[in-house]
Amino acid sequence: MKKIIVALTSLLLSIPVIAFASGSSPKCNTKYPIVLAHGMGAQAKIVNIVDYWWGIEDALEDEGADVYITSVNGMDSTENKAASFKKQFLQILAVTGKSKANIIGHSHGTLYTRYAISNLGLASKVASYTSLSGPHRGSSVADFIFKIVPNQGWSLVGDALDIVYTFVFGDKNPNSLQNGIQVTRPYMNNVFNPNCPNVSGLYYQSTTSKIKFFSNSLVLGVPWLIALYYEGDNDGLVAVNSAKWGTFRGVISGAVWCGGVDHLNIVNQFFGITPGFDAPGFYVNLVSDLKAKGY
Repeated sequence: MKKIIVALTSLLLSIPVIAFASGSSPKCNTKYPIVLAHGMGAQAKIVNIVDYWWGIEDALEDEGADVYITSVNGMDSTENKAASFKKQFLQILAVTGKSKANIIGHSHGTLYTRYAISNLGLASKVASYTSLSGPHRGSSVADFIFKIVPNQGWSLVGDALDIVYTFVFGDKNPNSLQNGIQVTRPYMNNVFNPNCPNVSGLYYQSTTSKIKFFSNSLVLGVPWLIALYYEGDNDGLVAVNSAKWGTFRGVISGAVWCGGVDHLNIVNQFFGITPGFDAPGFYVNLVSDLKAKGY
């Protein structure tokens, strides 16, 4: 009996030591903090209730990452979002005392952050830039919407959306029409990209996902078919080819048995229900890789 008690006592005493040892080398304690930039049509906390980056911040912080989440108007011009992002980004650097930070953007968050880097003087303050499902060459879904809505109706639709985003989502002076135009393929290829070149010496990388045969989010089923017709493989809003920017790290399609990983699943929406895809695990691996690269 004494031997059993001694053994149990030794085991209990060793637990804190084991726990300490296992956390002594966290996977995601990067040299510079992580800044997350959300996409179009939402804020960091959607209608002040739902976290855009569902469970991802906690997963990264559990592995030692210093994570900050920015929030801009859901619907606004790229330039306005970029200005708002820059202000928050500089505040984060001031709070952390760091000279740089790693940017991880999703969807339109990949564009207004690119704009801020190239045109608003953030280049020297960015350690790395990661694009997730970014419409760098525009979206055929946006093109299709502008085709089916008569020109004279564009302003009416835009104004209606502005009202919704002001009173429901809390945007301040949104510009939904401009936001929509600025993710079309003609605008991105003929206006944005020529005026928003990559900064020499800065590490740019990208990854995206695709729907194989079924959208987990349901609402992206029809847009997926539209983009599939015009551009091929896509995540329900952004084509694989459009999402490639800088060093392309590949396409996430989820487990063999699942329908794929759509535009919302990659940020762990809806509410962490992403069959066949471990979103928090994906981000832990992503940031762990940034750490390994010295960022």
